Amino acid sequence: MEMRIGLIPLPIYVLLAALIGGFIAQGKVPTDISVSIAVLAVGGFTCAEFGKRIPLLRHIGAAAIFATFVPSFLVYMHAIPPVLLKNVSEFTKSSNFLYLFIASIVVGSIFSMDRTVLVKGFLKIFAPLAAGTVVAALVGTAVGAALGLGWQHTLFFIVVPIMAGGVGEGAIPLSIGYAAILGHAQGDIFAEVLPPVMLGSLSAILMSGALNFVGKRFPHLTGEGRLQPGAEEALRVVELPAGTVDVPQVASAGLTAIALYMVGLMSHKLFDFPAPVVMLFVAVLLKLCRVVSPQLQQASHVVYKFFSTAVTYPLLFAIGAALTPWEKLIAAFTVANLITIVATVASLMATGFVVGRMLKMYPIETAIINACHSGQGGTGDVAILTAANRMQMMPFAQIATRIGGAIVVTLALFALARVGV
Repeated sequence: MEMRIGLIPLPIYVLLAALIGGFIAQGKVPTDISVSIAVLAVGGFTCAEFGKRIPLLRHIGAAAIFATFVPSFLVYMHAIPPVLLKNVSEFTKSSNFLYLFIASIVVGSIFSMDRTVLVKGFLKIFAPLAAGTVVAALVGTAVGAALGLGWQHTLFFIVVPIMAGGVGEGAIPLSIGYAAILGHAQGDIFAEVLPPVMLGSLSAILMSGALNFVGKRFPHLTGEGRLQPGAEEALRVVELPAGTVDVPQVASAGLTAIALYMVGLMSHKLFDFPAPVVMLFVAVLLKLCRVVSPQLQQASHVVYKFFSTAVTYPLLFAIGAALTPWEKLIAAFTVANLITIVATVASLMATGFVVGRMLKMYPIETAIINACHSGQGGTGDVAILTAANRMQMMPFAQIATRIGGAIVVTLALFALARVGV
């Protein structure tokens, strides 16, 4: 029972796999939450276990990459039985548990941060993010133009989608805006801007995993999740006597995260503000106003640890199988596109590294936050931070993805209306 596949004891893993196989043989996998959790756990931890055992690649985030892209490839090859895929897709899309994960991670990590460090970090992270966006736009456009793609096409259909904030908040609004401005079909434009989003995210995952490896070799370049030196207490919650944080406290912390996310949802309905951004700023405001009790801080940290440890790989498996179409990913596999995408992401991260170091921040951390700006929205943030082993930086990643993406989309639509393609 102490031999494990991910978190699952080996005998339980074998039992679950056999039971899932039995349901497949009967032609119907139940869609209730218990069975879906078992399916995602077996799939996610199996893929991650393979990634963790591959020489060299295991040091640059292979577990997260395998958990996300192997199921996508298996779906493309029709290697996942349709009844099993139906279970995964229906549960993933109907439950939308990605946002439960993000809410728990964001609220837990913010409530666990030192108050002073939180303020300084949020104020300073915008400088490397803004500088990286400008440099990446210039470098990516120049590289694409040099490779014969044309600067307008490169900027608006490759570089901008990479930094637009993912699919729901980036590619879809872009395609709608582009279609209205250019008079083209929205579906055709969406199919064109989606592959750079996905390949940009994959590049960011690989590079962030590589930076995590670099940080192990050169520890002076990284705070292992802390954004700036002198913040050793950044992630330490108030120490309480043993047994003070009990099950009701943990449950209340979980419901607090859900409540803050619902505040974000209501703001989105009323004012069209992105729900995760509103949730993030409300959590920061509560922390700054000192209304979070020591017990709630520690309980929120427990919720954060649970989700980051137990839910990450099953979530990535669900994202890969249900939300990551392999055919869209390989559609952009031309040499010119690949070079342009990699150059864009690399320059974005390199600028974050340099500017972060100039501002006396840990350069590896600022580079990874900039990488999240080129991620596939919330799903990309999860995969990038998992590959980099820095899930506690999710609040800063959400700033890069949501706010950075919204600014890029707005500026791109304004520029396209003036320039045209």
